[in-house]
Amino acid sequence: MHVLILGAGYSGTAIAKALAPAAQSVAGTTRSPEKLTALQAAGIEPLLFDGDDISPGLAEAMGKTTHLIQSIAPGREGDPMFRSATPPLDDLMPRLRWVGYLSTVGVYGDHGGGWVSEETPIKPVSQRSKERVEAENAWSDYGARRGVPVAVLRLAGIYGPGRNAFRNLSEGTARRVVKANQVFNRIRVEDIGAAAAFLADRGMGGTFNATDDEPGPPQDVVAEAARLMGVEPPPEIPFESAEMSPMARSFYGENKRVSNARLHETGFDFAYPNYRVSLAQLWASGTWRG
Repeated sequence: MHVLILGAGYSGTAIAKALAPAAQSVAGTTRSPEKLTALQAAGIEPLLFDGDDISPGLAEAMGKTTHLIQSIAPGREGDPMFRSATPPLDDLMPRLRWVGYLSTVGVYGDHGGGWVSEETPIKPVSQRSKERVEAENAWSDYGARRGVPVAVLRLAGIYGPGRNAFRNLSEGTARRVVKANQVFNRIRVEDIGAAAAFLADRGMGGTFNATDDEPGPPQDVVAEAARLMGVEPPPEIPFESAEMSPMARSFYGENKRVSNARLHETGFDFAYPNYRVSLAQLWASGTWRG
């Protein structure tokens, strides 16, 4: 197995670590020269890629890639691997055997707090979610044409070491914004890595919701983290009067409970099935700091 992570950020790095034990090589890209050292420290061969220009080093890594994780956001020009100026994927990655595409549960849009599954018709609202749908389709169509399994992982809100309510509380940035009946879906970053490795090892394709078992109100997560820390939680702020960026406010415009039943049916087990189990582990282990 020769692994390439296009966009080895927070989730991509977790996936690289999960795949590493079975891999002969693991390479990953970043847009930022400042992040090359951190990737190398994580056991990833670091490569620069801005989404457009493929360097000789990246071309070499692509040439031997058997398992690809695509984590780069598509943008208005579409997925980087399917833009008009990009060489044909068959030429770039002739040995490709499996693809994992990281998408978002945002493609479902708003369902008024109701449950959705992979069978639910998608109705993306934001431009970024619409672009994700186009990229999902491009990868799924490519996999069907070439006979390569493509696993589309629709990710919920990502948290874990270094990115969590403990950090927000300790830095004074945690808030408990309350909107009636609002829930969010979330996923521990290590479970993203484990799910990708599980599907890659088995050569499984299809669309999978990568989210834990328990959608819940965001203010409850902050309150539980405060309880574990032994501090007072911040006061509740009504959504209507909360000062928020347009993007942050847009997230509250989509309310749904996302089912992960399909991933469970594959035999995959979540190490962190809900935020209480996950927060307790982060606090007890001290890994919340990152």
